[in-house]
Order: sequence, then structure tokens, then C-alpha cells
Amino acid sequence: MTSRWKQRPEGSNWGDFGDDDELGRLNFLTPNARKRAAGYVKEGLTFCLSLPLNLPGGTVVDPRRSPPRMVALPRNRQGALNYNYPLAEEKVGATDIISDDAVTLATQYSTHWDTFAHVGQSFDADGDGVAEPLYYNGWRAGTDVIAPDPATGSAHTSRLGADTMARVGLQGRGVMVDLCHHFGHGRRVVGYDDIMRILDADDIEVEPGDLVCLYSGFGDLVVSSAGNLCPSDVDPARCVELDGRDQRLLKWIDGTGLTALISDNIGIEAPSERAADGEKHASWPLHELCLFKIGIALGELWYLSECAMWMRQRQRRYFLLTAAPLCLPGAVGSPVTPIATV
Repeated sequence: MTSRWKQRPEGSNWGDFGDDDELGRLNFLTPNARKRAAGYVKEGLTFCLSLPLNLPGGTVVDPRRSPPRMVALPRNRQGALNYNYPLAEEKVGATDIISDDAVTLATQYSTHWDTFAHVGQSFDADGDGVAEPLYYNGWRAGTDVIAPDPATGSAHTSRLGADTMARVGLQGRGVMVDLCHHFGHGRRVVGYDDIMRILDADDIEVEPGDLVCLYSGFGDLVVSSAGNLCPSDVDPARCVELDGRDQRLLKWIDGTGLTALISDNIGIEAPSERAADGEKHASWPLHELCLFKIGIALGELWYLSECAMWMRQRQRRYFLLTAAPLCLPGAVGSPVTPIATV
């Protein structure tokens, strides 16, 4: 029990890392875990695991998230691209050509991390029979995750934000699980039994602190579409997704001690069915487990194709993954440029 809550959700680890913990399983990324991960570097080759951040393109994936908009910073009439610095009228004869720009982008439009402030739940943490809107480890909506200012639209979180994740130095052992190799590029929802067969066939062991990458093949579709995905590619997603309703799968995710689940698809898990009349449950049960109950970071819309193919050709499974989010205070999601080193 802490000053913020008297009871915690069933199956959660709230308080296990301390009353004020904001890192959850990211606490497993210790110096020893990073040294161990570095031992899987053999060739010194790197793979960029990020899509170009203007993909998937358009708003077909999420109508609320628009592609990045880039502009030149204002500088007289021309704007701050290709301008002579200092200006000719200030100092005749200067040869410097300078460019400065700015970007507006949704933090979860393309390759990104979900922070623990991204998905919360209504839960009666006070034990008074009334559910409150909460986030991981009992951090509260309205107090710790601030609602938008009605006048300016400004919003932020003072807890569980991208800057908190960034300061961890998010680096550890990446584990490549090649769903696409086993199931192809078509639509499929996979559960515990499917995952166990793949891990056994590919001789993979998932251990505490691992950053588990699920290659579904959706990233191939995103790149080949060149920013022109069709609604039929997205709803339902034409790729492999996890069955968030499979309780054995959720129990396995919890029991392994893994630190992050990462995928090249839209949301890692398949959308769940609507609740029956009078029933209440999370729309995204895997997100509920990872972001709300346990503190497992979720990475979505990564680009895993080239790394997954290289590793399969060489029968490799593990690599050093470096994937810090932006150290952007107050952000509930963050673009990321992950690097796999093999």
C-alpha cells in the first residue's frame, strides 16, 4: 500500500520496485544485462530498426495521427533554408549557407515507444467501491497525467513520460521472433501454443530483461506501399498479431520477465471483440497487462525485416538492441530510431 493506493490490480507488480517507481520491468536493464547483451555482438554490423518517420503515410492507420509536417524556421521572407548567414546586409562577403527547420509530428505516428502513460484503466485503488482513472503503479489521471488545457490544448504527464524511459539508457538483449517465417504475410492471430512452437523450432529462450521483437511482416507492406496503405491492409491488419485474450499467453509474457514487447505491426495485439452487455473489460488486454499492470514497454511499427532475414540466414536469435526514446519531458509516446548491433 502507498499513499496513492490501498489495493492494486490482480496480477500487477505495483509497489514491487518501490512506491514511486515509474520504470516497471525497465528496472531489469541493469549494467550486467547490458554487458551480457554486448556479448552477442560478433560482426559489429548494425541495422536501423526504424521506418522513415513519414510512413505509414496518410491517416489510414489512425485518423487522429497525421504524417509529420516539416517547415523552415521563419527568417525574413525566404525562411531559414539555404540562407546566407549573416545576412548580406549585415556583413558583406559572408559565405555561410544555413538551414533550420521545425517539425510537427504525432509521437506515435511511425516507429515509436508507448510509455506507461499511454494506456491506463479505471480501477478502484482506494477500496471505496468507486473506480478511478489510473496508470501504472497507481499514478493518477488529472494529477500525474494532466488533461488538455481547454484554452491551449496543451497536455503533458509529470510521471511515466518518455524522458523517464530515456534516462534508463534503454539498451539490452534483443530477441528476434520470426512470426512471418512461420506464418507468412497473411492475416493470423496467434496465441500461446503458436508462440511456444516457434520458440521450440527456432531454439529461442526468453529471459528476464529481454527486449522481444516480433517480426510479423507488416513493415514490409508499409515500405512497399510507399505511403499508400489501403484500408483493407489495416482493418483487420494483414499480418500476424498476438491474441491478447489468450490468458496463457499473457501469463507467459509475465512469467518470462521480459522488459519490452516490440513489433513491426500496428498494435502488437489484435483488436478485441466488444464487451457483452453488462460486462467490463479492457479493449486491449495485452496493453492492460504490459502498460498498466506490470510495466513492460511496448514498441510498435518498427522495421524488423532486414535484421530478421539476416539473422535467420545465419541462425542467430539474439543481438544488442539500443533504443532510447526522445528525452522529451511530458510526452506519453516517443519516436525512436532503434539500432540492432550483431
